[in-house]
Amino acid sequence: MSGILGVTLRGMEALPVEVEVEITGGLFGIQIVGMADLAIRESRERVRAALRSLGLNLKGRISVNLAPADIPKEGALLDLPIALCMMKAMGAIKDFPRALYMGELALDGRLRRVRGAVPAAFLARQMNIPLYVPAENAEEVALVKGTEAYCADNLSELVMMLTGQSAPRKLPPAYVPDMPITAEPDFADIKGQIQAKRAAEIAAAGHHNLLLVGSPGSGKTMIARAMAGILPPLTDDELVETLLVRSTLGLETKAGRERPFRVVHFTASTVSVCGGGANLRPGEVSLAHRGVLFLDEYTEFKRDLTESLRAPIEDGEITVSRATGTVKYPARVLLVLAANPCACGYLGDPVVPCKCSASDIERYRRKLSGPIMDRIDLQITVPRLKPEELLKFESSGKPPESSASIRERVIRARKIQVERWKDHGFVCNAELPEKIVQKFLVLDDDLRSFLASMAMKLNLSGRGLSRVLKVARTIADLSGEENIGKPHLMEAMIYRQSYGK
Repeated sequence: MSGILGVTLRGMEALPVEVEVEITGGLFGIQIVGMADLAIRESRERVRAALRSLGLNLKGRISVNLAPADIPKEGALLDLPIALCMMKAMGAIKDFPRALYMGELALDGRLRRVRGAVPAAFLARQMNIPLYVPAENAEEVALVKGTEAYCADNLSELVMMLTGQSAPRKLPPAYVPDMPITAEPDFADIKGQIQAKRAAEIAAAGHHNLLLVGSPGSGKTMIARAMAGILPPLTDDELVETLLVRSTLGLETKAGRERPFRVVHFTASTVSVCGGGANLRPGEVSLAHRGVLFLDEYTEFKRDLTESLRAPIEDGEITVSRATGTVKYPARVLLVLAANPCACGYLGDPVVPCKCSASDIERYRRKLSGPIMDRIDLQITVPRLKPEELLKFESSGKPPESSASIRERVIRARKIQVERWKDHGFVCNAELPEKIVQKFLVLDDDLRSFLASMAMKLNLSGRGLSRVLKVARTIADLSGEENIGKPHLMEAMIYRQSYGK
């Protein structure tokens, strides 16, 4: 009997699994114990066929134990360590180096890509042992600094590497460059909407949440989608954070440092957005970590889903509890919401009259949850332009500003924030907790008096007041000014005049 280390996943965390195999006489059979799921139990046939491709035929009664026995194991990650352990028990190979092994086996012995390679790389680094993965996982594993990792295309190649018959394929550290982003749509394609585009720039610079309210055809969705072209590139740490989520779900590595931009349809379930399910997997809010989560037609979403976003918006992470366990997923997202002003969609529209009654409008506005609105930093009305206004902009001699130039300002502002808050562990103004806001975003007496009077008029909560200060700090950063001034506060207040008040 012999043991080899494999990996299983619990949420986004990789856990070591010791695989043990015992072969005795009797009729042929393979029994796998240790809380294995269906995918692992089916590995019996995959492993058997893969070993046959090497000329090894399994005989006798084979028992496979996955320890610890009280932790659920799931997925095809354990195919490779089970096959290696069987080879060792058969005497085909004397010994293997102590390492983590993971990979799914094809019937002909090829190693297929598996999910969870990045969490496994973190585990291998923590345990200070090498990691062996399929070649298809090499690109993402190489991005984890400090991990000694090797890859192979098939089981035969891996065995030759482990026995010294061929040189090991060690993965060199990888670096992802900041590739040029093709903005689609570009802000230059959006006619008018100067205030909405300014709000989008501020949101991108400080990672502030944004609400766009307007009638159909006003350009809400276009502005939201154009934000992908003005976001700053992911830093090394942020890149690994997003890679960790994608690897847990088995998604391929994206080229470049472009931030995630996830669009959620209003028919989505709470589990698909927040995460969970039988295997405790991350949801859309985690896939959008360090990027944008866009909820179009926000008022059509189910109430339980919108309310479940409160904690992620505030804390930057989401906790999912199920009977099988409790896990935490990262959820530091820039939330962008788009909604119509009323049920018919034309309240305040300059072209089409609204057909809703006062009670209909009030009922519709109640769909915009007060606690969620309190967490939205920038709330903007996007008016629909008349045809003559659209034509006027098209024939204007001065070209509108492109996404590339706006992105340069956003990157400069974000660098200022990173430098300012690096000793406190924050990367943007929206992340600041209340104690940091009170200690460092200090105003003089005149500004404090002005802010207090405006807060009374707008009926701002303590959270709303804090968010006004953060937005004002971002506006000052975009202007390159060291201190928050009255113009910055006034502009931040304009964006805080909540829809429906």
